[in-house]
Parts: sequence; C-alpha cells; structure tokens
Amino acid sequence: MELLIHKYYLNGFYIVLDVNSGAIHIVDEISYKVLDIINAPLFEQCPDFVIQKLNDEYKENEIRSAYDELLSLYNEQLLFSKETNMDNIDKYTSKAPIKAMCLHIAHDCNLRCDYCFASKGDFGGERKLMPFEVGKSAIDFIIKHSEKRKNIEIDFFGGEPLMNFPVVKKIVEYARNIEKQNNKNFRFTITTNGMMLNEKIIDFINKEMSNVVLSLDGRKEINDKLRKRVDNSGCYDKIVPLYKELVGKRGQENYYIRGTFTKYNLDFVNDVLDFIENGFLQTSIEPVVCDENLPYAINEEDLEKIFLEYEKLANIIIEKKKKGESFNFFHFMLDLEQGPCLIKRIKGCGCGNEYIAVTPEGDIYPCHQFVGMKEQKMGNVLSDELDEDKKNYYSNITVLSKKECINCWAKYYCSGGCSANNYNFNKDANKPYKISCELQKKRLECAIMIKVALSQT
Repeated sequence: MELLIHKYYLNGFYIVLDVNSGAIHIVDEISYKVLDIINAPLFEQCPDFVIQKLNDEYKENEIRSAYDELLSLYNEQLLFSKETNMDNIDKYTSKAPIKAMCLHIAHDCNLRCDYCFASKGDFGGERKLMPFEVGKSAIDFIIKHSEKRKNIEIDFFGGEPLMNFPVVKKIVEYARNIEKQNNKNFRFTITTNGMMLNEKIIDFINKEMSNVVLSLDGRKEINDKLRKRVDNSGCYDKIVPLYKELVGKRGQENYYIRGTFTKYNLDFVNDVLDFIENGFLQTSIEPVVCDENLPYAINEEDLEKIFLEYEKLANIIIEKKKKGESFNFFHFMLDLEQGPCLIKRIKGCGCGNEYIAVTPEGDIYPCHQFVGMKEQKMGNVLSDELDEDKKNYYSNITVLSKKECINCWAKYYCSGGCSANNYNFNKDANKPYKISCELQKKRLECAIMIKVALSQT
C-alpha cells in the first residue's frame, strides 16, 4: 500500500494532508514545490536533485531549510506516515449489533418531486401506510438485535411520514414505555416535506425528535420546478412559513434544511443563501442522484462548475464567520481534532449491518435507498427473520474492500461512498460511483480550507 499525501492550492493556501495520520499542514510555496519532487522515505539531508530542480527559483539555503522542515514532520510521523495495521480489523467490522433503523412509516406522499429516488413516494410498489403492529414489531426487533447497545436511533421516513402521523405518535409512545426496562435510550428523528405541519405536529416534533430534516430546494422558482404537489403546483409558499414556525420554536439546533440541486440550479449557492435569508442556519444541499439521461441529471461535464460553486460557498462561510454571522453547511462540517474513530472511517454508515430500513409490510432492507429492490431484502420484523449472510456481506464492506479507494487520499473521510449509489450505478456496492467521489473530494478540500482560513484569524 502506498504512503499517501494529498496537496492542493486553494484560496491562497498551500495545503498538505497526510492521509494516514490525518495531519494537515499549511506550507509555503517552496515547501509545496519540494513535495512535487520528493516522496517517502525522506533522506536526512536534502538530496542534490531537489536543489538542482529548484535552484533557478530559490536560493540553496532556502531549499534546504524547507526540506528540513518537511523532514521534521516526516520524523514525527506527520508526513508520509505509515498505514495503521489492519490485520485484525475484521473483529471490529463484522457481527455488529443493529443500532439504527429507518422506519418507512409511509409509502405514499403528497408531493410528486420529479427526481424522487422513491418513485415519487411509493418505492415502485403499492401506496400504503405502515400499520402500528409493524412499527411495534420493528421496535421489538431492534431491542433484541441491538444486543447490549443502549443508544438506538429510529428515523421516521417516507414518502411523507406525516401522512401517518397517528402511528408515528403510537410508535414513539410504545418505545418510550419500554425503553428503560430494556436498558435502551431511543433517539427519534423525522424527515418531512412540511406540507402537513401544524401547531400540534410541530410541538410533538420539537418535543420528541432529536433531529428533524426539512426538505426544501432553495429559491421559490427552483423549489417549485421539481418539488410539486399532485396537481403540479409548487409548495414553497406553503411550507416555508411552517418551517419558520418550527425552527422558531425549536431554536437553531438539531435540524437541517435539506435541498437537492440538479442541472437546473448549478448556481446552488443562491439556494443556500435563500435558506439563510429565511432564517434557516443549518443547511444542506446535495447533488441529485438519478439516471444520467434525465434532463436534470448531473454529468461529468458539470463538475467544474459545481467545484467553483463549492469554493464560492466556502468563501461566503469564511466571510460570515469572521463577521460573527455564521451558518452551517452539512458537507463542510469537518472535525479535524477528534472526528470519527478509525473503524467508523473505514465502515461509513453501517448500511446493512448496524443500520437497516423497514417497509410498511415489515420487510427489512440494508438502507432506505435499497427499499424496493427485491434481491436486497434481508428479512421481516414480523417474523423476526434476518438474513445473516446478507448482513455479513454488508459488514465486510469497508473502504479497504474497494479497489478504487485503496490509494485515494479521501478514503478515511468518505469510507468508499454510499453503498446504495454504488449498487445503483455499478451493480456492485464495492465499486464507487465516480461523480459522487469527485464531489466528495472537492467538498473535503473546501472544508479543510475553511478550517485553515479561520485558524489564521
């Protein structure tokens, strides 16, 4: 396995990431150019060929000084550091208890978003709502299969979950009534399009949901172009005031406004700014994932424009933070001090192993994006069935099992990408989806640059 660094120049900073240690260095131009020439292992003295290549631009003592600083980092194992020994990694990645569940409380929706991966709410099947009996069995199932895990996450998902709000309430009540006797702590979340929000529902969400995802694509003309009601009218004017009421009562924590950008709004920074102007400071806008032949699909020729847009957004964040007017953008929130443990970096979301999705019929799938793919069905909560072979398959998917990822500088940040996207585009959960890879790497570069820029003030 190669010893890796990643170096790039952005916004006036020469940035070097040591992949294996996670150390980030801000270097000067001469050190950056020295790194164009050398590789590990570093010699104790600056090699003559380095001086020869740079002596037209810099004095010899400057070159040697730059090299000595890099050598010091190398000796401290902060540059070209060695890969962590992964020989016994299997014992940490396999046979994990299930700790998170996505409950498809509704396979129906009151919107008909053009790009919806869930076939506009029905996941390619019959429109239906989850009965309480299935939700109750799902809670019993995860209590059993979480084993000694205390903290359990349940996400109410759809379709539109609020179309089945009475059952959401009953499931929460049931789980709360039995969590202590089973030594569990339930953390509930919900994703909604906002169309059915009212004061009663908002108060319930703010009381019981640890996090809430509010779907909105940005500017009115962008949102209403693809996020349409059944009668083809837009939803912006209906949902934005309701979101404002929810966030106003909740405060600026534990929620996200979550948008999708397509080829129609590659200037998506303007949509993020629309979020902010409406008072929503926890933001996320993600690239559409769909058939590449659809008119709104993102293709490789769009990447350069998207990269520039991410850079523009990063600079806006820096400017606002310096003025004390900060907001959060999900994909730029990077913890460089602590971050996830090595196992989490290798494993990612735990799809099909620690995390599962349950349909209204009680069928189990590796995650919400696999629902409807019959070959991916893993069991059923009503009969307490679980396909251990499939679970073991997903437990063994790590960034180390993906050939394209082994020598990628971003591997410990993205964990090899989304298994569902990989499967949808390449028919192999172990084969990364190229466009997602490129976008993720650019977001990481911007996130690191933001940290660097703010550390200089």
